[in-house]
Amino acid sequence: MYSIVHTAVLCGIEARKVAVEADISNGMPVFEMVGFLSSEVKEAKDRVRTALKNCGYELPVKRITVNLSPANIRKSGSGFDLAVAVAVLSAMEIVPKTALHQIMMVGEISLEGRITGISGVLPMVLCAKAEGIGICLVAKENAHEASLVPGMQVIGVRHLQEVIGFLQTGNYNASQPDAAESERRCVTSDQRDWEEAGASIQEKDTQKQYDFSQINGQQLLKRACEVAISGMHNLLMVGPPGAGKTMIARCIPSILPEMSVEEQLELSKIYSVCGLFQERDGLMDQRPFRSPHHTITEQGLIGGGAIVHPGEISLAHGGVLFLDELTEFKKSTLEVLRQPLEDKCVCLARVSGTYCFPADFVLVAAMNPCNCGYYPDLSRCHCTSQSLQRYHNKLSRPLLDRIDLCVEAAAVGYEELRKPDPANETSAQIRQRVVAMHALQKARFAGTGIRFNSRIPAVRLEQYCPLGSKEEHFMKNIYERMGLTARTYHKIIRVARTIADMDGSRDIECRHLQEAVCYRSIEQNDWENGL
Repeated sequence: MYSIVHTAVLCGIEARKVAVEADISNGMPVFEMVGFLSSEVKEAKDRVRTALKNCGYELPVKRITVNLSPANIRKSGSGFDLAVAVAVLSAMEIVPKTALHQIMMVGEISLEGRITGISGVLPMVLCAKAEGIGICLVAKENAHEASLVPGMQVIGVRHLQEVIGFLQTGNYNASQPDAAESERRCVTSDQRDWEEAGASIQEKDTQKQYDFSQINGQQLLKRACEVAISGMHNLLMVGPPGAGKTMIARCIPSILPEMSVEEQLELSKIYSVCGLFQERDGLMDQRPFRSPHHTITEQGLIGGGAIVHPGEISLAHGGVLFLDELTEFKKSTLEVLRQPLEDKCVCLARVSGTYCFPADFVLVAAMNPCNCGYYPDLSRCHCTSQSLQRYHNKLSRPLLDRIDLCVEAAAVGYEELRKPDPANETSAQIRQRVVAMHALQKARFAGTGIRFNSRIPAVRLEQYCPLGSKEEHFMKNIYERMGLTARTYHKIIRVARTIADMDGSRDIECRHLQEAVCYRSIEQNDWENGL
């Protein structure tokens, strides 16, 4: 007696279809599972055997073999329990085989037969749709997440008896144990398009809303933030404690453009895989702002672990990764950012396979200029040249080269603090200009695969950022005087391209280059070396 049931396994933030095959034949009584399984998947046979017994189904005294195919993909997680149980029941001829070919099922089973939710349901349902499967059977708590996929019939269940009743009759049986009339979850989303699924449901954000109009003074810093987001450049703020660096960083998401439906879906898949999606009402429609503590590990930042999961840089995909007190992070932790900052993704090679996670974020960092935080105010700072050097040696030159703008955040004066400038712009006003800049870049780079000025390859800078003879002479002097690297030179040109776009200029002029150079104060030795 043979049967086959469809389920799925996570491979990074994508899912692959898995066929759970069950065969019951004569031979020595044994329940065996094969197919490149992790320990928690191997334990499924004990959970399934006990759950079936407690539901009134004794396994036959025969040889039971369950294979999870394809065998070259490592299977991990507890979401295979439901598929294994149904495959065995089908092989026992308790549920009909004809009802299984158009159904994908995922869920964990308790010893009494309850179906519990798992992480990563959204990419699994998307996999089912791509494979032409029309029905997904999931735990009740995962039903809403699964129903966000249009064109998919989603059935949420609480107990194994409900699953058996549905498969035997083709109807959801609300009279089975642990079920009530209100528990029925059968959602058909044919009438719902992606916009309704993602953008129409607003996120319930109880967190305080930050707005640039709340910030007094710091005009240079606010200008740098607009430049950074207009071209999606990385930003470092250096200044004394209390200058408003963290406040400004938390305002940055308020000037980011709205997410497209494709961006919402990709970000939702990441949060689903990490188990951070279940309590939401819809797709992720707010750009993320992630601010990990400086004690975070390398795996926590870029991803990894025994069961490979995305890290903070992937949770910040499409939004902002804010590293406050940058020099307090372990140097080895910061160094792992170098490749993702360039490639906008992170690829982790493990014994179980290679996992690639998206990591297209804007890095915003903040730090004090010295250990005490008050350099170069010598009336308050008593750091020695040696301590200043040790402090700034915590950041490597290759990492600093990957930061486009470095701006000093000066202390706010009393008058600026107590008397708000009526000319303070709101985030909505700044956001309008940012949206216009993004639209301009989208039109400029149409069909090239480039999205923003910060992503222009070095080999195409001459095409998109040509310099006149006067501008060439200016940059030659800057390059030699400041001792720039090739990477920092290219970043100055890209930032100048963004500034020229904001100025409505087709060509990059010397004034645009001058402003871009001003945002490279990190190249100056006055604060870096304490001289």
